[in-house]
Amino acid sequence: MSDCHDLMLARDIGAALERMATEAITRHGSCRDLALIGIQRRGADLAERLKSLLDARLDSPVPLGKLDINLYRDDWTSLDVRPSISHTDIPFDIDGRAIILVDDVLFTGRTVRAGMEAILDFGRPRKIELLALVDRGHRELPIQPDYLGLAVETARSQHVDVLLAERDGEERVCLTGF
Repeated sequence: MSDCHDLMLARDIGAALERMATEAITRHGSCRDLALIGIQRRGADLAERLKSLLDARLDSPVPLGKLDINLYRDDWTSLDVRPSISHTDIPFDIDGRAIILVDDVLFTGRTVRAGMEAILDFGRPRKIELLALVDRGHRELPIQPDYLGLAVETARSQHVDVLLAERDGEERVCLTGF
């Protein structure tokens, strides 16, 4: 990406995830009723990394789910292309749990709204918290992250790209369209 301004490099992403794992343990103690659900695709990748960090520090593993929100989007009928459908895999009971919903970039809040709606189709969690690697502003819904890696001011015309080694072969967050 030649017109890319790096916002985070691999070390920054790792440090942000370490800090957010510490924050989750501070809020949830033993994390026995905690579960992670990552929004497909990169949110699910980040949730897997967060699970590894939490599992290394806790006595029992934190359940992990992956969520495809495409059928819950409020704009799918107006898209020029058909949404790419991934899979949802939530292999645990969410009733009564504290859920950390993980996404890579928080923008308008509509993806998170769709994620919450999808989660509620699986049961009634005690609470849902939001973890975002990057918050770029421009909210259209009253949704804010509980755990945040980086807040950055952007123009609506700009784009934040999260590139992860396991999916993209490189590790960084960059701003394009400036």
